[in-house]
Amino acid sequence: MAGMDGFGVQLQRGDGAATEVFTKIADVTSLNPPGLSRETIDVTSHDSENGWMEFLGGLKDPGEVSADINYQPSEHDLLVADFDDKTPRNYKIVFPDDDVTPTTWSFQAFITGFEPETPYDDKASASLTFKVTGKPTIGAGA
Repeated sequence: MAGMDGFGVQLQRGDGAATEVFTKIADVTSLNPPGLSRETIDVTSHDSENGWMEFLGGLKDPGEVSADINYQPSEHDLLVADFDDKTPRNYKIVFPDDDVTPTTWSFQAFITGFEPETPYDDKASASLTFKVTGKPTIGAGA
């Protein structure tokens, strides 16, 4: 059977130490990995064959990561401190596709959005946005 159940995916935050330790960000309810994209450079000329436009691959954008969490200040306010810091931090997304060697996306990012919400008749939650910088590492155990 093709496909994968997304239940169990983890967003992990590195501690920045020389021998880095990653800790799972608690209570993630929804996670959108980075949407990778590439710019194109139009090189169409009067010599382009049969009137077809021609392009070169341009710069690659590592995209953004977004996550929704069940917000608890005691668990998540370190992310507010990350928001205050201009230095990118190491993060990982660990997919639940293999118990032995799960697929991992490792990347550097900084938080560009932290939006908590505390309605009177529902759970406290927060939406997080991370801007990825540089090339992510994608693969088993990355």
